[in-house]
Amino acid sequence: MRNFRDIEIWNLSRGLVKEIYFLLKIMPDEEKYGLTSQIKRSVISIPSNIAEGCAKKSNKDFSRFLEISLGSCYELETQLILCADVDLIPEKNIEDKIILLQTIEKKITSFINYLATQ
Repeated sequence: MRNFRDIEIWNLSRGLVKEIYFLLKIMPDEEKYGLTSQIKRSVISIPSNIAEGCAKKSNKDFSRFLEISLGSCYELETQLILCADVDLIPEKNIEDKIILLQTIEKKITSFINYLATQ
């Protein structure tokens, strides 16, 4: 069994959760049950699926959870871009979050590819 606490992408995604939660404090109250809620679900899904996948015995099963986590990354990236598009969050406030998110996406993809060779 793997220890998710030792996996770099899990730790990076934890940091992303913290950054996104701080960012969402500037969102308007009327988005509390809309986009804000959806963004929270997406960002929480990233480390959660990595952790859940660690409990799986096979690399194939673990990879499936990493793919779910990767999908949540893409979903979150889209949501952040949409927030900037509709002026809910200034673009300058999301740029560093998107850079971190894209780093996590690349690392998850590399990890999935690595597991496929094992």
